[in-house]
Amino acid sequence: MTLDKDLVDALEKDYTTAPVTAQERVMLDYVVKITNDATQVGKDDHERLRAAGFDDKAILQITLIAAWFNYINRVADALGVGRE
Repeated sequence: MTLDKDLVDALEKDYTTAPVTAQERVMLDYVVKITNDATQVGKDDHERLRAAGFDDKAILQITLIAAWFNYINRVADALGVGRE
């Protein structure tokens, strides 16, 4: 979480050009891959996270948080939450 509006705007516009650390970029690449097609995530993705400094617990936490947000957003979309 951040209160930095400029960072939020940059992330929303294009996370690949946002001013984030190399470690954060690896994490964001992984989260985007989970969001787009989790079946394409493989051992090489986990190895990139490890090489960026994330341990297995952190990888699990990143995965669970990304998956939960994807799930809850799909539930809300299916129920029409926020459309009216």
